[in-house]
Amino acid sequence: MTPDETVDLLKQWLTEERLQAKAQKDPRAHAHFLVRYPSGKQGHMFAIVVPKGRDLVAVSSMTRVDEGQQKEMKDHMDDEDSDWSEWIHESRLHLIRTGVDWVIHMGHEGEKKPGPLQAFNVSLPIWFDGLTKHEFMNSLRRLWLAKLALIHEIKYSYGPGVGKPGPVDDWAKSKPMNDGQPVAEEPHPTAEIEFDEKMSFGSGFDPTEWA
Repeated sequence: MTPDETVDLLKQWLTEERLQAKAQKDPRAHAHFLVRYPSGKQGHMFAIVVPKGRDLVAVSSMTRVDEGQQKEMKDHMDDEDSDWSEWIHESRLHLIRTGVDWVIHMGHEGEKKPGPLQAFNVSLPIWFDGLTKHEFMNSLRRLWLAKLALIHEIKYSYGPGVGKPGPVDDWAKSKPMNDGQPVAEEPHPTAEIEFDEKMSFGSGFDPTEWA
């Protein structure tokens, strides 16, 4: 299967499932789409990328933690450091158990990263020789459920937030590809996350590193 054939298939499947795809400029990719999955108000934004020089489709989604929730996490760290360490440990284990690839971004204190949890990215590769509509759609579903579980755990443990994306120290020195403004928020009465659409593969996510 060639990259062009892959891109045509992806467009066909997205159309069949009534998922709107917004093409992005990306010199590293044959195609780069932003897709809301599931469709409708409960959907999250996903990047679907066919990178140059690889025989795979990369699917990923980035989530920023709300400013108010980050503040609650900092208070938890200061008051009950061992409980905070256990919470972040369990969050890492949750992501491992989902079977998806993931990166978390923690707050910095110099070279140390004690927290709070500021953002996380989930991703999956689908190689061309295993690419089917079932595998593609199931990858979107797995990633959505993996991030949804952590989002609800954050809300349960640290409240609904203030509806404003918090800082991400790892991105502070990086140049934004857009105007740096929030793009889309998780559709709840008080949105505690932001879906990042500015980075081609999400920070810390590079399909060329897959073996």
